[in-house]
Amino acid sequence: MSEVELSRSEKKKHKKKTQETETDTNPTDTDKDFMIKPQNFTPTIDTSQWPILLKNYDRLNVRTGHYTPLPSGHSPLKRPLADYIRYGIMNLDKPANPSSHEVVAWIKRILRVEKTGHSGTLDPKVTGNLIVCIDRATRLVKSQQGAGKEYVCIARLHDKVPDVAKVARALETLTGAVFQRPPLISAVKRQLRIRTIYESKLLEYDADKHLVVFGFRVRRGLMLGLCVCIWG
Repeated sequence: MSEVELSRSEKKKHKKKTQETETDTNPTDTDKDFMIKPQNFTPTIDTSQWPILLKNYDRLNVRTGHYTPLPSGHSPLKRPLADYIRYGIMNLDKPANPSSHEVVAWIKRILRVEKTGHSGTLDPKVTGNLIVCIDRATRLVKSQQGAGKEYVCIARLHDKVPDVAKVARALETLTGAVFQRPPLISAVKRQLRIRTIYESKLLEYDADKHLVVFGFRVRRGLMLGLCVCIWG
């Protein structure tokens, strides 16, 4: 073998060694563990390059960096997908036409889980956020159902109203306790009940097309279709 070939082979070996050392000294984000190790003092940590789940950790009011590491559980970056599904909550944008029960059944069939539940029924024609809890997260459904809800509605008036303030004043009358009886086609029992409207405000009014866009902040179980009929 000539001296030129020997020098070329030595150069190739040197390049391989330098590449290996560079990969060892500069690991990628996937190789990093991002573990916060227990310490006896409050450490100063630069979290500017950390993932979004662990950013701004250095801004917390931490008295000490000491803690007892537990053998159970996983860090957010190394948690298995099965655990995310088992304790998962989906904030789903429900389209029009399918019912809430159908959407929950589809998710149960697609993910192949034992239990699914939603935090409040949306009518088939209503679009919006449908919170779906999966498996062990279904125990949180009751706590979410008790929370209030917000709706944005569009209504068409019978005639043109020249004064926008008159429309806003009429909307303000739809606040407080409201007596309602569910319609004939409904998922709940058809009996007289009281629901509360916390806030109603006018968002937009088109005088040419007689269209009104307004927002409601209400208690759960309120049927806005009946409110629009009463207001109209």
